Amino acid sequence: MRALIVEKDDEGKTSASVQEIDEARLPDGDVTVAVEYSTVNYKDGLCIGPGGGLVRNYPHVPGIDFAGTVEASDDPRYAPGDKVVLTGWRVGEAYWGGYAEKARVKADWLVPLPNGLTTRASMAVGTAGFTAMLAVMALEDHGLTPDKGEVLVTGAAGGVGSVATAILANLGYEVAGVTGRPETGDYLKSLGAARVVAREELNETVKRPLEAETWAGCIDAVGGAMLARVLGQVKYGGSVAAVGLAGGAGLPATVIPFLLRGVNLLGIDSVMQPFENRVRAWERVAKDLPMDKLEAMVQPATLEDLPKLGADILKGQVKGRVVVDVKG
Repeated sequence: MRALIVEKDDEGKTSASVQEIDEARLPDGDVTVAVEYSTVNYKDGLCIGPGGGLVRNYPHVPGIDFAGTVEASDDPRYAPGDKVVLTGWRVGEAYWGGYAEKARVKADWLVPLPNGLTTRASMAVGTAGFTAMLAVMALEDHGLTPDKGEVLVTGAAGGVGSVATAILANLGYEVAGVTGRPETGDYLKSLGAARVVAREELNETVKRPLEAETWAGCIDAVGGAMLARVLGQVKYGGSVAAVGLAGGAGLPATVIPFLLRGVNLLGIDSVMQPFENRVRAWERVAKDLPMDKLEAMVQPATLEDLPKLGADILKGQVKGRVVVDVKG
């Protein structure tokens, strides 16, 4: 079978290449999946790139997401022929992942492919889109409704932001998308953004802990100074769902927005989500994400494209969602 293998030499340098390997090299697990599609996330870039990022042991097969057909199963929940999706659980980091024609994993890590989604579409969603849906659900669970006002999406042209924008717009929310790439403005509007906000307007901290109440809610993929700034602009009782740290892990903020405006900062984890909430999120994706908007986000790729794409996503140069045809 073909796989993207990341190896480390004696000097600690890593390299990635597509190789033919024996299926017997797959790790232990309950279910063997014939992988059809995968995708590229920020973590994948870290695992593919120099230094290996999150990888524990070499040689390694990255790919934190995959979708395909069950080939063999020792678990009664899955049978040969079943369509399945995997995101999270440190697959592609600590365990071999989806950048191969086959994967072997624990049954607990899989989710049945929801009705209405193909394996290809599920990887256009991937961890990024799954995270976006979790963020929307969290905001709704904390009272966000379309009549409350404008919802901000930072890093809107990226993977999480693109899907979040499309879902929110489809649900009737007025979306403002933040981007540092002016050329993506038309793309964001095609996904349903009502307006585009230049990154420069929000990426600097201010001395005032509170500014005018502007946003009913926010999905933030940036963190850092931008998140701190947005917290001071959220309306009374509003929430911010934090999904990423492209702008840094620090948070140069005060507690004033939480104490004087009752603002909620909601942490969104996609890696260790319980099975029931995974199923809930995937069912919502199938229902609330317009498939035509999803297709507009897709950048097709093959295993051979992954080393370059891994580097590009770390530089913020990947727009929308990459769908990797593993057998292509």
